[in-house]
Amino acid sequence: MLPRRRFLQLSTLGLGGIISSASFGKTASLKSVNKPIVISTWDAGIAANVDAWKVLSNGGRALDAVEKGVMVTESSINCCVGLGANPDRDGIVTLDASIMDEHGNAGAVAAIERIKHPISVARKVMENTPHVLLAGAGAQEFALSQGFPLEPQELSPSAKKAYNDWLKKSEYKPKINIEQGEGGNKSAFAPLKLNNGDWNHDTIGMLALDQNGNLSGSCTTSGMAFKVRGRVGDSPIIGAGLYVDNTYGAAVSTGLGEEVIKSAGTHLVVEFMRQGLSPDKACKLAVERIVSRTGHTKAKTFQVAFIALNKQGQVGAYAIQKGFSYARQDAIINNELIASKSMF
Repeated sequence: MLPRRRFLQLSTLGLGGIISSASFGKTASLKSVNKPIVISTWDAGIAANVDAWKVLSNGGRALDAVEKGVMVTESSINCCVGLGANPDRDGIVTLDASIMDEHGNAGAVAAIERIKHPISVARKVMENTPHVLLAGAGAQEFALSQGFPLEPQELSPSAKKAYNDWLKKSEYKPKINIEQGEGGNKSAFAPLKLNNGDWNHDTIGMLALDQNGNLSGSCTTSGMAFKVRGRVGDSPIIGAGLYVDNTYGAAVSTGLGEEVIKSAGTHLVVEFMRQGLSPDKACKLAVERIVSRTGHTKAKTFQVAFIALNKQGQVGAYAIQKGFSYARQDAIINNELIASKSMF
């Protein structure tokens, strides 16, 4: 099985994805409106943007676009999103997702199992319940009640190999908490990087501005590979992994979820935009806030990145570490993969 990055690159040839450098701070006038537009995290965003753009280019709603777009990634076999992704340390794939519309409505699921499209379940939570977040067995029961099929409890071939390799290295015995013994076993906790060198916390996050000038966003992930069973990151938490304010802008995060949660990262980005800052500057200041709190030494050991889209159709992104990219599709830019600016 091909590594996730290579798989996505090969599967999206011919879709218009090219690499370009980000132009930090170079945005259009606040009076201009670039719509419709969709942006999404990482190279997975190239394929995801294609389906989102089908909705937007036909005058569809941003909410529909951000759901349909990330469903593409949920359906693929990759390390970090969907049922084909790497499991937790007990060998079980658990998924998290959130969605938010132009009215400030939000829905999310956390630690849900055996459901192919958690983003669609999150939307059902938003539209069919008075709640925002459902978790675990309850989230699964709700999904079944809404007509979602229960998928087999099995790992993809690539995930099974990755898991077995990790078991050998970590010496973790599933369902036996050997790390609680004398001295502990820190290797039994999720590694910050995967064997191929990728950061162990990718997501697919997407933001869209539709022809009517409305914003929506989505975020979906399997979380950190080989995580402690029950661990939930920032992706399903409104204001951490995703936040939308239809008056000012929207933001989504990727990276080490614990650090994003502790900073209420996407809410912080949108708040900076509310104060009049560009999406670029807002993302940069949010990253600087995290680095200031953790310290430069610790910050160099993990990745956090934000993308943002404001009401005027301006786009921004910033990351702690180099190597983060996002995909952009609008009437002028044909689904480019753009390298984000970074602190280190």
